[in-house]
Amino acid sequence: MLFSSSPLRRLLPLALLATVPVTLLSACSPAGSAQVSERAPAVVQPGAPGEPGQVLTDDKVPQPEGQLYTEADVRFMQGMVLHHAQALVMAGMVPARTTRKDLTLLAERIKVSQEDEITLIQHWLQARLKQVPNGTSGHTHGGDLMPGMLTDEQLAELKKATGTEFDKLFVKFMIYHHTGALGMVEKLFADNGGQEPETYQFATHVDADQRIEIDRMRQLQAEMRDTSE
Repeated sequence: MLFSSSPLRRLLPLALLATVPVTLLSACSPAGSAQVSERAPAVVQPGAPGEPGQVLTDDKVPQPEGQLYTEADVRFMQGMVLHHAQALVMAGMVPARTTRKDLTLLAERIKVSQEDEITLIQHWLQARLKQVPNGTSGHTHGGDLMPGMLTDEQLAELKKATGTEFDKLFVKFMIYHHTGALGMVEKLFADNGGQEPETYQFATHVDADQRIEIDRMRQLQAEMRDTSE
């Protein structure tokens, strides 16, 4: 098989997950957009025998040993939910619009890896009682278009295209989208984020994985140019 996904779920501490009742709503809609919950779950600490438990506030929730997450980490994770959700929409357009097997395999790789990553992000945010953005509510974070995100007009242009026109446009737009994700990782570390082990591992995985896919898409671009000449 040409592509394979990484086992991302191992990055989240199982001991932390065991203390947090997580409810995930991460199914994909027919359009390919991620459905995610905006409510953080309550964390209940069991009481002594015969005594009631208590709901813990954010500052009382036990954190993994050596926990150093910052607001920069939270912004990065929340932004990446929206960023990945749009990539799923783009990848979902491929099967009905191309006859290229290599492009179909690439889109499937993107779909599988980014669905897994959204699930990991949901766990990370919910375990820390942080809001999980709704990937269907738009493609902005904090009112601004994030790096690499397509506008509504660009998405409509891609959706309208078919055949060779679609192939070239998809690769062009997805390279742009992936490059934006690399910029988000760079900003995370520039803002002194990524010090927590889980955040660091996730961010560096995103950086490495998307660089690999960018290289593959540039090869596809070159092949498409050679074919058209």
